[in-house]
Amino acid sequence: MSRAQYTVADLLQVMQRLRDPERGCPWDLKQDFRSIVPSTLEECYELAAAIEHGDYPHVAEELGDVLFQVVFYARLGEEQGLFSFASVVDTLVDKLLRRHPHVFADGRIDGVVDQRVDVAEVKRSWEAIKQSERRSRAQGGVLDDIPIALPALPRAQKLQKRAALVGFDWQEAGAVLVKIDEEIDELRAAVETGSDAEIAAEMGDVLFTCVNLSRHLGLDAEAVLRQASSRFESRFRHMETASAAAGQPDLAQLTVLELEQLWLEAKKRS
Repeated sequence: MSRAQYTVADLLQVMQRLRDPERGCPWDLKQDFRSIVPSTLEECYELAAAIEHGDYPHVAEELGDVLFQVVFYARLGEEQGLFSFASVVDTLVDKLLRRHPHVFADGRIDGVVDQRVDVAEVKRSWEAIKQSERRSRAQGGVLDDIPIALPALPRAQKLQKRAALVGFDWQEAGAVLVKIDEEIDELRAAVETGSDAEIAAEMGDVLFTCVNLSRHLGLDAEAVLRQASSRFESRFRHMETASAAAGQPDLAQLTVLELEQLWLEAKKRS
């Protein structure tokens, strides 16, 4: 007979056991809020990778790993009298009800809204509600509460998206392409000066503007760059394989022209 599936209650009990001062796991007992942040970020990236590869059994596994991170933080919060898993869930449900007035009438789970709204209206409402929440936390600035710890690409995209809410934005992608040309010209000028600080600043402007173009094209800059990196990796591995098959396993021994030929052949395959 197959066993009954474990539940969230079982997961919480496992976490409690792992943190038991007398009989728990030495590694888990050693952890604190700060020490498990790297693991949390790693698990989120592994989940994103599984989704991008369409490996859904792996997606389910990685979702479990992410959930474990949430449960771990909740256990630490409960031990220190800060919050519990139950309060995390309560806060989340309350926030979702408040931010979806177009679904939950009067902020109630059983409340039904008959009138349907489009996606554009949902986005406007969502941002207005979040801005109201920021003001209630004395965060009235448009850019307030955007985490500094976000990876650079999604943080740049979020900053630009917030600025666009007050009209500080280009109207269409073509204007951003013109700006990219302008930024590249400024980068060339900085390279000619030889100033490391100027080169770094202008290179940053080029990247920041490219993120803006990605946003205007309806693309996620982080996802697009990950996909480009994956294509590069695949093509480079093909170069290695093709070179080895031709009797030259060391790419470093090839000429620039030979490397370029291998690269062009790899591009034809993907």
